[in-house]
Formats: sequence, C-alpha cells, structure tokens
Amino acid sequence: MAVFGAHVTGETVPGSGRILTRDALAFVADLQRRFGPLREDLLQRRHERDKAIRSGARRLDFLPETAEVRAADWSVAPAPADLDDRRVEITGPAEPKMMINALNSGARVFMADLEDALSPTWENVVGGQAALADAVRGTLSFESPEGKSYRLGEHLATLLVRPRGWHLVESHVMVDERPISASLFDAGLYLFHNAAERLSRGSGPYFYLAKLESHHEARLWNQVFVHAEEALGIPRGSVRATVLIETIHAAFEMDEILYELREHAAGLNAGRWDYLFSSIKTFRHRPDLDLPDRAQLTMTVPFMRAYTELLVRTCHRRGAHAIGGMAAFIPSRRDPEVNATALAKVRDDKERESRDGFDGTWVAHPDLVPVATEVFDGVLGSAPHQKQRLREEVAVTADELLDLRVEGGRVTEAGVRGNVRVAIAYLDSWLRGNGAAAIDNLMEDAATAEIARSLLWLWRAQRTTLDDGRIIDDALYRQLREEELARLGGAGEGRLGEAAAVLDGLVLTDNPPDFLTLPAYSRLD
Repeated sequence: MAVFGAHVTGETVPGSGRILTRDALAFVADLQRRFGPLREDLLQRRHERDKAIRSGARRLDFLPETAEVRAADWSVAPAPADLDDRRVEITGPAEPKMMINALNSGARVFMADLEDALSPTWENVVGGQAALADAVRGTLSFESPEGKSYRLGEHLATLLVRPRGWHLVESHVMVDERPISASLFDAGLYLFHNAAERLSRGSGPYFYLAKLESHHEARLWNQVFVHAEEALGIPRGSVRATVLIETIHAAFEMDEILYELREHAAGLNAGRWDYLFSSIKTFRHRPDLDLPDRAQLTMTVPFMRAYTELLVRTCHRRGAHAIGGMAAFIPSRRDPEVNATALAKVRDDKERESRDGFDGTWVAHPDLVPVATEVFDGVLGSAPHQKQRLREEVAVTADELLDLRVEGGRVTEAGVRGNVRVAIAYLDSWLRGNGAAAIDNLMEDAATAEIARSLLWLWRAQRTTLDDGRIIDDALYRQLREEELARLGGAGEGRLGEAAAVLDGLVLTDNPPDFLTLPAYSRLD
C-alpha cells in the first residue's frame, strides 16, 4: 500500500486493515516529513557529543547556556485527574494477555511498551497498535491456547504508551523511499486512532518517552505533540508525557527537559537499568572505569543515589511526579525461600524510594503490585503523591554524577557467566519475537541485556582481572560463552546460535554499536 509517498513494505498481518488505513498512513507520513530531518540532526549531535567526550574535548556538565531555566521559578502543567495518583505502575509489552493482566492488576498506571519489552517484529508492532486501540475502547480480550479467557475488568489502570526511541526506524514503512522514524510511527498511530477516544472517556493520550539525551530532543517531542493536537482537533495540552531519565546525558538536563515539555509534561522516571548502560557506554574508553559484577551495581552506590535524589528534587520543585525504578523480580510459586528473599529485596527497594520522596514506582509482575502498594500506602496514605517534599537539602554536583567508582567492587567468574547467559538468552528470545524474557527469576528486557553486554565489552577491552586472578581476554570470553551456550541448549536450539553471534559482534570489537537492537533488528523475521 502506498499513500502520499508512504509505502508499507511489510506483509499483511492481523490488525493491518484497521491500523494501517490511508488516513493513518497519511498522518504519520506528514509527521515524518515535518520532523524527520530534525530527528536526524539531533542524532548526529549525539554522535558528535559522544566523540568529543571520548576524545576528552568535552566534559559532561550542567549547561551554562540554560542556567536561567534552572534558576527560574516555573512549573509544569497540573496533572490530569487520572494521572495524579501514580503510586504503583506496572509495565509490559503491548500484547493482549499482558495488557489485560496489567490493566486488571490493581496498579494505578500501566505502561504498554512498544520499546524495550517488545520485540519489533512487524506482527508485534501492528498487533500492539491493534491491542492498544481495543484497550482504549474496553474491548480487548484474549483466548489462550489452553482455552482460558482473559477480559478487562471494571477498575483499570490508567494507560500510558511507550513508543520506540529516536534512534530507531520502522523498516516496514517507507516515506519518500526512506524508513520512517519508529518514534513518529508508534506515537503517531496511537494518537491518530486513540487520542479523541481517550479524551471522550475522560482521560487522554499519555506517553512515556525513552532514551532522550538532551532537552533539544524533548523540544522535538513537544513540537510533535503541538502539531498532532492541532491536526487531530484536540485541545492543546491534551497529550501528557513522562520522560525516562535513562541516559547520563539527560541527568544533566532534567530541568531543561521538563521545561521544554512543560505544557505536556507529566513527570520524570528513574530508568535505572538503561541509565547504568548509558553510563558504561558513554565512558567505556576511560582507562579508570572499573566496574564490578552487575549484582553490585545497585541503587545504593553513590552515583546512582546522586542521580535519583537529583531527580526527585528536580521534579518536586517543578510540580512534576517523580517515579521510581523497576522491580523486575518474577515471583516463584515453586521455591518459597527464593521467593521470600526476593520479595524482601523488593520491599527494601520500594521503602528506600518512598522515603526518598518518589511519588510512585515500577513493577514488572502483577504479584508485586500488592507489596509495592503497601509500601507507598504507608508513606502517602490517602494523598496522591508527596510533591510537597521539595528535598531542598539535596545538592548534587557534576562530579557526583560522573564518579562511577564502586567501593569494594569485584568481578567474578559467576558475574561474567551471568552476563553471557542473560545476553544470549535474551537475544534468542528477542529474535523469536519475545522482548520480555523471564530469565533466572527476573523479567529481562533490552535494557538489562544492554548492561550485560556492555560490561562484557568493558572487562574484555580493559583486560579486567577476576577475583581469582585470571584475566578476562578474548579466549576466556569465548570459553565461557561456549559453555553457557551449551547449557542453554546449544547453537541449534531456537535462535541461540544467532544470539551468540550477535553477542560476539557486540563484545569482540573495538567500537561496539550504540544499541544491541541495531544489529539485531536486521535478523528479525
């Protein structure tokens, strides 16, 4: 199908007829023509900045040119009624069964993910949009192969949608012979089909925005929202967006990001796993970067504490919600002891966040909603949030954000093996169309796989010494990769062989790609 220069190259899949209509394609093609060139310019700026950081020509810092914005007294728009209480938010891919369970879970908010938790097969992308349209209208249902029926209940979580990041394209739709921005495609289709319907039901089109690296990228999203509101005939400010602060670059521009989106801003989220990945990726060439096993990179290490405390202070000063990080544990009904230990860790994590002033938090499984709710109920009571806690005592410096040292950190063989296993198992799952994979009792998505592969690259490149004295070099990596691949079933099982090949390309190179999804995308069916 070709409409005004927009050409769908993907096959007809379930949902195509009602999602990829002529008018919908014309709408997203217009977004691409208006905003695609600026997106490409901003991506080029990313590369130039990172090159300058690696060469030592630039140091990350709070921007002197936006000091007036940080010093000025301003606030974001007040939260809509159904986004005022966000004490527990559940996330998951935009797939029918997951969406129904999440919307029915008792969480205040559900983020339907078109990004890190959704493998972007063409069927998943179109099917995700169809499921969103059904969820908005209250008609979403699912019949399992075993004959179990899933239906939406009476009390549903408020729906937010996370489109893919600015760096990605949707190769199944070409506009003027070039792939469309995945961000504009995902957000544009959701707005076209659902914005007016959401408003008619007393809500609105709400988003989470991923992978932003600067306030200029937030400004571009704001321009998209303003144009879409006008083009669709809905009131200005109807769209609301919560920005994930999941890059170390964005940590220095939180005020500016909220300012650019202020009529559309709904808050900031501590996207902690991607933030760790961004920190490793950005400074991977620093000879003094010495990071331990992933298990030791917790939210209590100093640079992560600095980032989250600055986020709460920034949000509350501007009247915005501060949303905490993900609890990725998957409860086990077969191992009560492991279950109890993990639930205790989740409770500790949520108690720390609620004490720090966060207004809500993320979980990945419906069974974690009660414990997270209990913790935040204990702090919030009947209040919808705790924005009155301004955290004025917090004064985070650039040095604190940039000091990635972890006292007492060590790298173990078990830590290396765990990273290899998670990366291969996740890539195998992703290549088979599942972007949210249960691995070792954790819900892993692209962000956690990114941490695993970036640590492997760092340790190999720096010839890090294990706690037993061995050096992590190409030979040791290959040995452990072969052993873990065999434990997972071997190269002939599923797409494990391809997954291992992708991981080798991410680890055994001098210049790894910015995101693992970039080389893996071409391998999707």
